[in-house]
Amino acid sequence: MNIEKASSEYIGELKGIKRYSANTIKAYSEDLSEFMEFCAKKSITDVSFLTERFLKSYLMELSDKKIKTGPSSVKPIDKKSISRKLAAIRGFCKYLFNHSTIDTNPVVSIRNPKIPRKLPEIISSGTFENLFRLLDKEVQAKVISENDDILIKAVFEILYGCALRVSELCSLNINDVDLAERVVRVKGKGSKTRIVPLGDKSAGIIKKYLIARDKHIYSDPLFVTKSGERVYQKFIYRTVHKYLSKLTDIKKKSPHILRHSAATHMLDAGADLRAVKEILGHENLSTTQIYTHVSIERLKSTYKKAHPKS
Repeated sequence: MNIEKASSEYIGELKGIKRYSANTIKAYSEDLSEFMEFCAKKSITDVSFLTERFLKSYLMELSDKKIKTGPSSVKPIDKKSISRKLAAIRGFCKYLFNHSTIDTNPVVSIRNPKIPRKLPEIISSGTFENLFRLLDKEVQAKVISENDDILIKAVFEILYGCALRVSELCSLNINDVDLAERVVRVKGKGSKTRIVPLGDKSAGIIKKYLIARDKHIYSDPLFVTKSGERVYQKFIYRTVHKYLSKLTDIKKKSPHILRHSAATHMLDAGADLRAVKEILGHENLSTTQIYTHVSIERLKSTYKKAHPKS
């Protein structure tokens, strides 16, 4: 079977059947397109020529590849990028094998490059009290309107209070939030739905936000811009970055920091690891375990600062 045709059909399955997110589809398409270029360069046109040895030669080429970082500077492609590209090829080969297009899966014995795992940055729980005070001051000074104020508070509350991804927040509709039962229905990665608890404070702010909104129906988007359109990821990124920049000096100031912080704070307070996994919507427990390391590192830091024997 022609390799480019097979690649196109695989991406079609990710879109139509597995319903991967738009970002994942884009990344896999780009990575497979780059792999197709390598195949064309080596005159490989049929999937039957996808062997373990051939795939390893591609990974070796990636390891030797240099990327531009400035007008006159280059650096090797990082292991995380190579691992992501390998994930796309791994998925493609698994698809071919499952559909009996190839007899053996050539990626089974190929391991991902070892990546030193960085502990995620987090903000303190007190940062939220500072945020609300800052917003109240901006309303009083007429820097922002009361409608903007309640929208920003609601966005922060849901991102942190429910530990959501940005894409999950943007896709919420009003009828996904049950204020009476204090739960939110979240559509996560791979269109998997999970139920996340909603705290009393978060529920109160969402209620105030909806009251401040113009007329709406339950199937409408939960969060909308001034023009009444569903909020989009760049809008949330800009908003969160703007206010985190005023409140903290951590290096990364993305919405995902709020998700990291929520998970870490739950574990700090003694939450069960499996319960946190369900709230976050992680497929594997190992993904959630990174937050236990954050908690341990915070414990060590407190010990060094405070214990007389440290």
